Amino acid sequence: RKSAEYHEKKNGEHGVWNVKCDVALPCATQNELDIEDAKALVANGVIAVAEGANMPTTMDATEYLQKNGVLFAPGKASNAGGVATSALEMSQNSERLSWTFEEVDKKLQGIMVNIFHNLDEAAKKYDMEGNYVAGANIAGFLKVADAMKAQGIV
Repeated sequence: RKSAEYHEKKNGEHGVWNVKCDVALPCATQNELDIEDAKALVANGVIAVAEGANMPTTMDATEYLQKNGVLFAPGKASNAGGVATSALEMSQNSERLSWTFEEVDKKLQGIMVNIFHNLDEAAKKYDMEGNYVAGANIAGFLKVADAMKAQGIV
């Protein structure tokens, strides 16, 4: 299919973001999906955008997507699997263990489900249900604050 081919962004065109889709996955570089791209996605009926890189969506694009009812998964949550897997690997190595793919996958799934539950609950608790950007920010802040309190820093 033509839509499965590489779509380079040229001369004000939206590249891949102009292709009609249900789910968009910006996974390349920071700020790759801008406000014009967000408008094209919404106009084409996108349902969800999940970041797979470090801040690939500009702030104004994120806000536009959210205001238009698009489910938005911020990279700090949706892209956490790589960091989590690295931590699992470090743990495995430090304990001189050898986990199977299935064991690692099960542990990773648990971590990712926990991340979602934490951000979802934080968003609900602070009257921002469905706003996963706010939920991820609040949950992350609370985790750091709790760690600082536990260490006696505050």
